[in-house]
Amino acid sequence: MNTQSRTTRIERDPMYNLERELKIRGFSRKTIKAYLYYNRKFLNFARKSPKEIANEDIKRYLEYLANKKVSNATLSLAINALKFYYTQVLKRKFFFDIKHPKKEKRLPVVLTKDEIKRMLEVTANLKHKLLMEIMYASGLRVSEIIKLKIKDIDLEEGIIRVNLGKGKKDRQTILSKRAIEDLKIYFQKRNDENPYVFPGAQNKGHLSTRSIQKIVLQAAKLADIKKDISCHSLRHSFATHLLEKGVDIRYIQKLLGHKRLETTQIYTKVSTQKLKEIGSPLD
Repeated sequence: MNTQSRTTRIERDPMYNLERELKIRGFSRKTIKAYLYYNRKFLNFARKSPKEIANEDIKRYLEYLANKKVSNATLSLAINALKFYYTQVLKRKFFFDIKHPKKEKRLPVVLTKDEIKRMLEVTANLKHKLLMEIMYASGLRVSEIIKLKIKDIDLEEGIIRVNLGKGKKDRQTILSKRAIEDLKIYFQKRNDENPYVFPGAQNKGHLSTRSIQKIVLQAAKLADIKKDISCHSLRHSFATHLLEKGVDIRYIQKLLGHKRLETTQIYTKVSTQKLKEIGSPLD
């Protein structure tokens, strides 16, 4: 009975084996969702079964996405999703001649120290203020701060332990004295047993990514900041300001949890400190 039900499900949903393989290999929930999304969209576009798909079908779909003006990063994600399914799950061999588009070399949006100060000053809610303080003071990703637990913070040492961050790796990062003092006040006011530092609605689970995005964008709006910022801008600012302070880039790499130094070196291109020290020929 169970075997028949399972077989029926596989026949009904060709993505079943893909989802199972992604879970077995330990892919993140976000990646699993994206890979399933692009494979389903592709099959709807091609109107064929996975076994009937040819190289030309995939190229037509990628051309369709390109015509919709999606970013090169989105195109690469779609290629990775399709390539994994057809080569790793279905063991098809036709896919290897499809190249990834060139990466867009956009500079990260960085806030000034004054802008961050204004965002914190206009935020009356202590919980919301702490969110931004820690993202900036410790360089955390949104996915890391929503999962941050009380036991991961050492207030005495001023250290945060990030468990299974991007790439499934643990790391440690710093915590500011100001954030420590605010955390002490915040924890004293808490009267629940939720293990997360930032609980969700009615103290269940943790805050969602969407909730944190709204908090950051609202603070930027109240602070009259015109830049096109995101939650990640606080992390970008953390790295840039440490670099301008003279901290060795390899230490910054470790604090951010970057696998490659080249990823961290992008902040040398957005730091304005050295640019300010160069005199313009007009002056």
